[in-house]
Amino acid sequence: MTNPRYVLISPCRNEAEFMRQTLDSVVAQSIRPALWVIVDDGSSDATPQILAEYAAQHAWIQIVTRADRGGRSVGPGVMQAFYAGYDTIVPTDYEFLCKLDLDLLLPPRYFELLMERMRADPSIATCSGKAYIYRGSELVNERHGDETSIGASKFYRMSQFLEMGGFVRDIMWDGIDCHRCRMRGWVACSWDDPDLRFIHLRPMGSSQVGILTGRMRHGHGQYFMGTSLLYMFVNAANRLNEKPYLIGSAAMVWGWLRSFLKRLPRHEEPGFRRFLRAYQLRALVQGKKGAAESMRLAALKMQIHRPASRQRLMSVD
Repeated sequence: MTNPRYVLISPCRNEAEFMRQTLDSVVAQSIRPALWVIVDDGSSDATPQILAEYAAQHAWIQIVTRADRGGRSVGPGVMQAFYAGYDTIVPTDYEFLCKLDLDLLLPPRYFELLMERMRADPSIATCSGKAYIYRGSELVNERHGDETSIGASKFYRMSQFLEMGGFVRDIMWDGIDCHRCRMRGWVACSWDDPDLRFIHLRPMGSSQVGILTGRMRHGHGQYFMGTSLLYMFVNAANRLNEKPYLIGSAAMVWGWLRSFLKRLPRHEEPGFRRFLRAYQLRALVQGKKGAAESMRLAALKMQIHRPASRQRLMSVD
């Protein structure tokens, strides 16, 4: 069954090890996408052959091929590949958009349920299920907060994606976007329901080089986004019970400090860093979920009162 209301865009590079599981789980969806644009970002393994095989079987799968740029580039590179696919569609043809990784195993009603929940609540701009990974034979939660949609499966209402101006084309794009949604009074969320749990076949933050490199990259990303050093320490402390113990948390803090000492650039957007720091201070007191909702409601209240203020100014003139 197809549905003309949602489109998937999947940047990928050398995903031959896992991609068949993702491809098969999308083909098996209770409601298939109207279009799935898969961007091969210069793969050197069997990825192109596998993509050609599935595209030949399913007319709604479209392949975009990019030249090899010499290596994997997390953040900016992923967004470059995403937009290479996005630029081939007419966004207003679709009600929903999903940036989907090719190392996931999705439950069969995944997209059906996301659309159902978003249609029931117009304030939701972006959402996802929860990611789980295998540790030995056990499935464990990757520990994403309820106040964010997960970057591996970013499901958006297209109208709000367009109004927001899309993704930031840099590292931490998948954290910055949720805060930008709340700045506009919208909800970003994820649900840990059995029918929305998906398996992440490659552990989050592991990096193609190693997990410590991934943790340092996360610290740099937090710095780029505008996270305070205090919040970075708390964030790292919360991961002390994750392997590699202690050194992984230390790598996160060092990634932040190294970026600070080198005076690397940060995300520049009017009001964003102030909003982020206010959220982080609240989160330390009331938790992330409560802080996210209170900041969203405060932003929504400001938007409601802003037109009245402008009207008063016009009447004075």
